[in-house]
Amino acid sequence: MNIIEKTDEEILALAEPLWRDLVKHSNESQYGEFVKNFSNSLANAMNQVEVGHQFANSELARNLSENVDYLGIIRRGEHVTVLYRQRSTKKEGEWLGRLVLGYENGEVRIFGASIF
Repeated sequence: MNIIEKTDEEILALAEPLWRDLVKHSNESQYGEFVKNFSNSLANAMNQVEVGHQFANSELARNLSENVDYLGIIRRGEHVTVLYRQRSTKKEGEWLGRLVLGYENGEVRIFGASIF
């Protein structure tokens, strides 16, 4: 199955709980929980020391607001990118949240996640 064949509503139903978990575990600096839904390739590429450093030193990464706005979906190849307007509980302004989803071994996994 290719995730790009799903409707926007189906994709959002998959993406929203994954994004909520990323926000929660980022705020709590829980590396193991943060990466639990990552694809094998993304999890292997993540360096626990670097991620731990980000959790420890990024005020944004520890203070993400649970209130986000869905902006849209981009379909490409075997992945979809779900875009969010992300805010912080400590910093003024807005950031672009990006969640890349696809299938791995029959399960929806995270192939990319970032905040710009």
